[in-house]
Amino acid sequence: MEDKSRIFPFSALRGAACAAALAAASSAFADLDFNAGADLRIRQELMKNVPGLPGGGVLNGSVRGKFTNHVRFRPRVWGEISGVSEDAGEWRLYTRLADEFRWCPEPYKNAQTFPGEVIPDNLFLEGKGVFDGFLDMRLGRQDLYNYCGLDHLFVDGTPGDGSRTVYTDMAAFKLHFTEVSTLDLFALYNFDDTDVRWGTDRSKHTSLTGLGGGADTEMDDWGYGAIWGSKLAEWLPYQVFVMQKNTHKFDRGGVEHPWTQRELVGAKFVPQIDEEWSLQLEAMGQVGRNGDHDTLCGWSSYAGVNWKSAAKSTFKPFGSLGYHFMSGDDDAATEDGGHRAWDPMWARGVNDSEMFLYGTHYGAAWWSNQHYLKATVGMQFGPSHRITGSAGPLFAAAQDGLGGGDGFFKGFLSQARYDFPLWLADKEKGERFEVVGHVLAEFFNPGDYFETDKPAFFFRWQVEFKF
Repeated sequence: MEDKSRIFPFSALRGAACAAALAAASSAFADLDFNAGADLRIRQELMKNVPGLPGGGVLNGSVRGKFTNHVRFRPRVWGEISGVSEDAGEWRLYTRLADEFRWCPEPYKNAQTFPGEVIPDNLFLEGKGVFDGFLDMRLGRQDLYNYCGLDHLFVDGTPGDGSRTVYTDMAAFKLHFTEVSTLDLFALYNFDDTDVRWGTDRSKHTSLTGLGGGADTEMDDWGYGAIWGSKLAEWLPYQVFVMQKNTHKFDRGGVEHPWTQRELVGAKFVPQIDEEWSLQLEAMGQVGRNGDHDTLCGWSSYAGVNWKSAAKSTFKPFGSLGYHFMSGDDDAATEDGGHRAWDPMWARGVNDSEMFLYGTHYGAAWWSNQHYLKATVGMQFGPSHRITGSAGPLFAAAQDGLGGGDGFFKGFLSQARYDFPLWLADKEKGERFEVVGHVLAEFFNPGDYFETDKPAFFFRWQVEFKF
């Protein structure tokens, strides 16, 4: 039987947020503002030979070697009530409903999943400047992406549904001690499956965390932590953090995987050399245990240099060079292995690659076991135009056998992207309707870590309407 005790606090949190907002509206705010809107995202993705496992192992790579072509439609509607109180700061109650349905010409010819399922994508209560500016807070279901600027730890709470949602159920507090010193406290919960949905059953048992699946999706994860941010000097901001992540036991392919618990300690420094140049340095370590009484550990680091033109010009070039390491485990292919491989925490996203969302070995967007040297160049120009290109080699930190080959060279990954506007709103006139889009292409030439030398590609076009 499912342990409801691990779900109740987070379900109750959303209800408490709504109740608190209604109470505040009736007593503390003289004027309340209501706002609402919608957006529609349409994208087509084509891919072939995406890296993955061609049968067996920790995660079956079902799309390996196949040509996939799907068109995704994601409508969303949102509404918010906001108000300002002289005594209690700025408050906002925000909610958003989302749906996504697909048309898949390949490999499911003419298969349509309309109307998909409608889910509560966001529902939170937010307060800013509470207690005379000392406290900011957000309680409820909210987007997780780049929380506290730590994009190597926080990206997506629901990677299993692709980019349909990036939410988590979280209580987040920011305490302002000085103008430059803050303490962030958080607790979050990610449901692998949820009954709070309306629509067809096609997606009902999709693993939202990207590890479960089948008829018994129960690999929930949850955690909490603290992040201190300040400056050692005017040019040297830093963050130090400690957090814990837990995963519930789950069954996949008839194999039961035990629960896990990991503690993480890390630090991030971003020296600002001058107006154009900066560095980014990160180091993190993990220790923990699982339900089989095994010891878990892992470590990760990042070092990068960033440049962005400070010239007052229509064309603003930028570039970066970064190296990202995540530990691996040469026993990861075994049923009881993977104890030294890096756990990406909640950084399960597409920051480095879109195609690898479908092809990482441990789970959807489960980044681990790699050395990645990445060079990026780009240009911003005109209103909302941006061109970006990146490329670099990937190596395995450990030969775990998951790629089917006998070497350490994973391959060479390249990506190009162009973001552009089709119609921009005149915000000064109160307009809101906009149409923006992008095209993205990736190419991956696999190395001897994989069992094949067939190049992989990924292509996407997207148009988004905002109302």
